[in-house]
Amino acid sequence: MNTFKKTLAIIFAAASIASVSSVMADEQKTPEEAAIDYRKAAFGMIKHHFGPMGAMVKGEKEFNAEEFAKNAEAVAALSKFPMNGFIAGSDMGETEAKDDIWSNMDDFKKKMETFQIEAASLADVAKGGDMAAIKPQFGKVGESCKACHKEYKKD
Repeated sequence: MNTFKKTLAIIFAAASIASVSSVMADEQKTPEEAAIDYRKAAFGMIKHHFGPMGAMVKGEKEFNAEEFAKNAEAVAALSKFPMNGFIAGSDMGETEAKDDIWSNMDDFKKKMETFQIEAASLADVAKGGDMAAIKPQFGKVGESCKACHKEYKKD
């Protein structure tokens, strides 16, 4: 099994365990509350993998090509999850999502798709282990994140 498949298997196993645990613990939650928790968890996992890459790109952490590639693969895989948490009615409650998401859902989806495309490209570039090639693509992923945060995330 190649590294990407192993990473995906680990992510899906963790997501499955988290889902079962969440369902068991959240029996009292509405589907909308559960959706908010789901997307927060998805974004949290993305942040967890994105942070070490950012530290390497900024020179705050020693570059480790293998670690970077694993984190890039994880972000690419995880980038597909958050949209599942943006269901009707999940605009209320403890959320950092602005109301504009629901009134501009087509634009929001387009921005999320851009993030997915850029994250997948980063995972591909990271396989080469060349920081000179990685850095600009990492920047594109970061810009795709900022595009959504600027428009659709409360500060």
